[in-house]
Amino acid sequence: MDTSVARRNILARIRAAQGRDAEPTAPEREAAADYVARHPPGPRPPLPADLKTCFIEAAGRMATTVDEVDTLAEVPAAVRGYLDANGLPLTGVAWATLTELAWADAGLTIEFRKPVDTDLVGMTGCFCAVAETGTLVLLSGPETWASGALLPETHVAIVPASRIVAGQEDAFALIRAERGELPRAVNFVSGPSRTGDIEQTIVLGAHGPYRVHVVIVRGA
Repeated sequence: MDTSVARRNILARIRAAQGRDAEPTAPEREAAADYVARHPPGPRPPLPADLKTCFIEAAGRMATTVDEVDTLAEVPAAVRGYLDANGLPLTGVAWATLTELAWADAGLTIEFRKPVDTDLVGMTGCFCAVAETGTLVLLSGPETWASGALLPETHVAIVPASRIVAGQEDAFALIRAERGELPRAVNFVSGPSRTGDIEQTIVLGAHGPYRVHVVIVRGA
């Protein structure tokens, strides 16, 4: 069973036990929106006006590497340069939202599907990025599968500069404004996967990608 269907069924049973309809009513949704609007975020640290530079610096502290291009058309060549510099395969998988980019012209062989365990490079876009923490915010969907950023050893993310927000509060506000509701999965990616479980020594790639590389598109 699809995870989102299972979730709806569980919530419907809870609501039924409370004597409510299976799905939230319009007044319930309005009351929830009103509650959020009347409870603004608490104090937050000041951030510089240049959110892009702030994001790059924070991402670097999380071991994310960053490149910049002016237009989306330049992304495939930038990705090719990154893969070449790190001795990585020139093949990979990508979100279906990235089909229009000229990957083949850059000498890359990209398949637009969910990754399997033999796929070493995965490419995604992002819903937005958080400047304060250098974090990528990824929303799952029919063309933006969550596994694309979690299974391959190398995760390459395309970040439009216009989608860099100040903090996580702004990211959730943007989700509510543009999507209304959260999708099945919301992933906050702050650098490569890591653990310090063994002798308190940080090891990258423990539960996900060894590498996270971001290509910021200034003109997008």
